[in-house]
Amino acid sequence: MTTSTRFHRPTRTVAALTIALLLTIGTAACSTPTADVAPHTVATQNDPAFQGTFRHEFADVDGVRMHYVTGGSGPPVVLIHGWPQTWYGWWPIMPALAESHTVYAVDLPGLGDSTGSPTGYDKATLARYVHTLIAGRLKVRDAAVVGHDLGAAVAFQYASQFPDDTARLGYLDLPLPGPAIDAATYRSLSWHIAFHSQRKVPEAIVGDDVREYLALFYPQVSFGGTAFGGTSDRSPFTDSEITEYARTYSRPEVLAGGFELYRALDEDVRDTLAAAPVRVPTLLLTAQGQLNAIRATVAPRATTIVRALDVPNAGHWLVEENPQFVTAELVRFLDG
Repeated sequence: MTTSTRFHRPTRTVAALTIALLLTIGTAACSTPTADVAPHTVATQNDPAFQGTFRHEFADVDGVRMHYVTGGSGPPVVLIHGWPQTWYGWWPIMPALAESHTVYAVDLPGLGDSTGSPTGYDKATLARYVHTLIAGRLKVRDAAVVGHDLGAAVAFQYASQFPDDTARLGYLDLPLPGPAIDAATYRSLSWHIAFHSQRKVPEAIVGDDVREYLALFYPQVSFGGTAFGGTSDRSPFTDSEITEYARTYSRPEVLAGGFELYRALDEDVRDTLAAAPVRVPTLLLTAQGQLNAIRATVAPRATTIVRALDVPNAGHWLVEENPQFVTAELVRFLDG
């Protein structure tokens, strides 16, 4: 081995290591902005409609850190999501609402980007968490409260328990568990309600690929989907929207929390029976063709339904399937 050979190999090695180090530093530098993006802002970070009006906020409520999105100005309106959605389910109509209202779109305790476990997933308990956030932390005591799906039952409980803090109730597309439909009958309405009500089983089956499960589920209860006797497999959700919902529901504690919403049905029925009737003005919107059936479950407990409509060309996803109609009806209702 010559002197030249002995020195060239280390030199080449140092050069290779230097290049590798520079590449690593360069790659890290390029990826830093993405790494710094908070998970709850991923879906909205590049949306100019969001950036100009809305902001993400958190508040501690009885051991739960609740996430909500707020923006706009005017009379307050609280938006409460159902399953399998988050606050983001209201996004298609939030900019229009914010033109004349202060909007608060919440992630229910234990769901979305809210963290921590609530003391229960029955809708009366969840309503108390939302009320503590809205009336207690934010000092908003004259809100119109609007809920969709199981969030509608939370909104009902909010209005029932806190009538002095509730200006109006918007109730969107949910048979209300209660005197008109008991828990056993409720679980027979659809395979997914019975399935989600089982202990541990849905987590074990769904947990390996939450996104695929959600992508398969959304079309079933869309307009013309199999849940309505049709054959359509069209989803009203974009790939990016599904990805956003899967982002949160893929967390095991959030996935379990979503199923707990269904496991609480027996308690929900008892709570509705015990609840004070809701007497504030109420708007009822349902999927096309479902108005009479759903109104029969709601009207005995919400006694001042001032407007009731089914949403044309919409299945269960009213906001996504006909946002213009829902927006117009909500604005008309909220403006009195």
